[in-house]
Amino acid sequence: MARIRNRRKPVAEMNVVPYIDVMLVLLVIFMVTAPMLNQGVKVELPKVSSEVLPQDNDSRILTISIKADRTYYWSLGTEVDTAKADETAVELGALVQAVRGIVAQNREQGKPVQVLVRADKSVDYGAVMAVMGGLQQAQVGNVGLITEAP
Repeated sequence: MARIRNRRKPVAEMNVVPYIDVMLVLLVIFMVTAPMLNQGVKVELPKVSSEVLPQDNDSRILTISIKADRTYYWSLGTEVDTAKADETAVELGALVQAVRGIVAQNREQGKPVQVLVRADKSVDYGAVMAVMGGLQQAQVGNVGLITEAP
């Protein structure tokens, strides 16, 4: 009897398992570093040692930034560091109206709004107090001030 030999042909398929592993590692890296990115208006914060504010995960975060030239910016996001700022400066009256609308809309939805103020360290006290007074007019009860750790 003749012996029948089965010859295996070489497999011409690409092994994608290592590529999937690399993709998953990159996905984890991007998921970890994305919240750390600091977007928004460039403000040089004062360095003060203070306690961290308690954060409610259900609340929306409204960040108001005051640059050194007393221009006001606001951004609405879920986290402070990943808040995307509007690129156009607004006047104080327009800022108060926007905050009033955001707070009213979120109250209707049952979501609390956490308002945080970022002011450049060279901004005078009057500019920060003008924003605080505007927030009081917009019926914002609690306001947090953002600083940098020394």
